[in-house]
Amino acid sequence: MNFKIPRGTQDILPEQSAKWQYIEQRAHELCRTYNYKEIRTPMFEQTEVFARGVGDTTDIVQKEMYTFDDRGGRSLTLRPEGTASVVRSYVENKMHGLPDQPVKLYYIGPMFRYERPQSGRMRQFVQFGVEALGSDDPAIDAEVIALAMDLYKGLGLTDLKLVINSLGDKDSRTAHRNALIDHFKPRIEEFCSDCQARLEKNPLRILDCKKDHGHELMDTAPSILDYLNESSKAYFEQVQRYLTAIGIEFVVDATLVRGLDYYNNTAFEIMIDGKGFGAITTLSGGGRYNGLVEEFGGSDVPGIGFALSIERLLMALEAQGIELPIQEGIDAYLVVMGEEPKNVAPKLLHDLRKQGLTVDTDYLNKKMKAQFKAADRLNASFAIILGEQELENDSVMVKALSTGEQEEVKVQELVSYLKSKKK
Repeated sequence: MNFKIPRGTQDILPEQSAKWQYIEQRAHELCRTYNYKEIRTPMFEQTEVFARGVGDTTDIVQKEMYTFDDRGGRSLTLRPEGTASVVRSYVENKMHGLPDQPVKLYYIGPMFRYERPQSGRMRQFVQFGVEALGSDDPAIDAEVIALAMDLYKGLGLTDLKLVINSLGDKDSRTAHRNALIDHFKPRIEEFCSDCQARLEKNPLRILDCKKDHGHELMDTAPSILDYLNESSKAYFEQVQRYLTAIGIEFVVDATLVRGLDYYNNTAFEIMIDGKGFGAITTLSGGGRYNGLVEEFGGSDVPGIGFALSIERLLMALEAQGIELPIQEGIDAYLVVMGEEPKNVAPKLLHDLRKQGLTVDTDYLNKKMKAQFKAADRLNASFAIILGEQELENDSVMVKALSTGEQEEVKVQELVSYLKSKKK
C-alpha cells in the first residue's frame, strides 16, 4: 500500500526547515523587544470555544472546522485560529489579575481549516500571532501594527501596503448594522444563500462575501465610517496619528471588515504588491476585539491582536527573491581511517560537539576519497583526519577544505585551534 500525505498538508523537508527556524527565531526576538511573552495553547479545544469566540456566522465555524467527538462524547475541534484559545486561557488562568497590564502574548503554531487547498492556503498551516489584552489605548493598536510591519520589513520585504478601517464601537456597529439590513433586504434574494442567512445575524459579513463581491449593491452599501459616533471617530483618528508618528504609511479602506465576528474599532490588513506574487494579496490581518473576553465569562477587558501565515510569508520572500541568511555547512568532518581510530572517533566527536562545534563523520564505512566527498557535500570548513599514525601521536591532521592547507594538531588543542580558525 502506498501512503500519501493528506490533501492540504505538506512535509517541510530539511532544506526548507532552516528557513522556518530562521523566521520563527526572528519572531521570538522581535516579540522580546516589544515585551510580548510566548503562550502555548492546546491544538484542540472544546468546539464551543471557537463557535463562541470566532463567531457562528463565519465561514470558519460553518464550513471549515475539523470537529470530532472524543470517546467521552465531548465535541472537540482542532484550532482554526489562535485568538479564541488565547482568550480562553486568559480567562481560565485569571491573567487579568497579573500585576503587569496589559497582558501581551504571542504564539507560533499549527492551525487547521478544512478548505480547498491552493497556493498559500493549506488545511494545516502555521500562524504567528500576538494578542494584547487589558488596554483600550489607541497607542497599543499602533504598537501591534508596528510589530507586524517590523517583522516583514526586517526580513527584507518591500511593496507592503497597510490598510486600516474602524468597525466602530457597539453603538456605531448597531447603527451601521441597521443601515446594512435596510440596504440589502429588498434584493437579498439576489445574493448567495450564505449572505441571505447573514442578513439578520451579521449583515457586515455580506460585505466580505467572495461570491457576491461584484454585485452592484456592494458598491453602494452604507460605509461604517459614516456611522461612527464621536468616540469611535476620535479613537480611529488617534490610531492614525500614532501610525503617522511612528512613520508607518497606511490607507483607509471603509470596505475592510475582516472575516471574524469578534472585531470592532480598529481593523487592519497588511498586503503585498509583489511581482510574481499576483495581484495585491493579503499577508496578515488583525484588529481590536473588545467584548470577546466577556464572551468567555471574563470581565469587560479590551483586546487587540493579529495573525500571519508563515507559509504566505515564505511565498512573499520567494516572490521578491529574498534569500534568508541561513547558516549552512558544518565546522568539520571527521575522516577516519583504520579500525582502532574508528573505535575512538565517537568520543572525539562527542567532545567537539560539547564545545559547540558542528561536526559529522561517516557511518557507512566509506573509503577515504568518498569521505572527503561527503565533507564537500556538507560544506564542511575543515576535514579532521584521524588515522593510525595520528592516533599514535595523539594528534589529528586538520585540512582547510577551502584552501587545501593542512596542519597537524594535538587532540587536546583541537577545540581551541578550530575555534580560532572559525573566528
